[in-house]
Amino acid sequence: MTELPANLKDEIVKDPSVILDDPDLMRALLKAQDETQGNVVDLRGVFVERLEARLDKLEDTHRTVVAAAYENLAGTNQIHRAILSLLDAETFEEFLQVLDHDVANILAVDVIRLCLESFKAEGGTPIGPEGPLQNVVVALPEQGVAAYVTGGRSSPARQVTLRPASEAKGSIFGDAAIDVQSEAILRLDLGTAQMPGMVVFGSNDPNRFAPDQGTDLLAFFAHALERILRRWVA
Repeated sequence: MTELPANLKDEIVKDPSVILDDPDLMRALLKAQDETQGNVVDLRGVFVERLEARLDKLEDTHRTVVAAAYENLAGTNQIHRAILSLLDAETFEEFLQVLDHDVANILAVDVIRLCLESFKAEGGTPIGPEGPLQNVVVALPEQGVAAYVTGGRSSPARQVTLRPASEAKGSIFGDAAIDVQSEAILRLDLGTAQMPGMVVFGSNDPNRFAPDQGTDLLAFFAHALERILRRWVA
């Protein structure tokens, strides 16, 4: 019997996967086993076990990819439904009604606030139409959007921020702030002649919004919302 070179044998012993993961080598070994039927380890069983393990891994990956695809599709449909419902609003008051009720239900959030920077009202003051929609719109001071997003730090404010609820949440959510545990902040560019704004989604679930979640769909929603709002704030 031909002896393996010592260095080759050492490499195989150190990492047997160099043999077991190579289809050509495994086929050659299995053929040799069939021909000799001598003192050879049952490589066929080992090979089958490894193939089964690899198949299980592929199936797990497939299930994960499919689940992520369905989740993304569901999220896309939600965002589209929310935008279409806002587009149907014919007045600013109707827009706020849809934002406060329909959009909140579609996106499964507990409270929504539209925040607009203003020189005319004190920060944190409800400035919506008189009645039940008054709290939906909240005034912010100049630079109030960036200050709320960054917490007063010098870091740049991103368009979409997902995080646990800020300690300053009371200035945004008012009496509803006590139950808000996480929030999504969407910065809004309302045009060169207007001060910026933001829409904030508040959730009573601390895991609803987190920094490691994707923001593409919410960014799209923010861009659509900017264009809709310009009809009333321009």
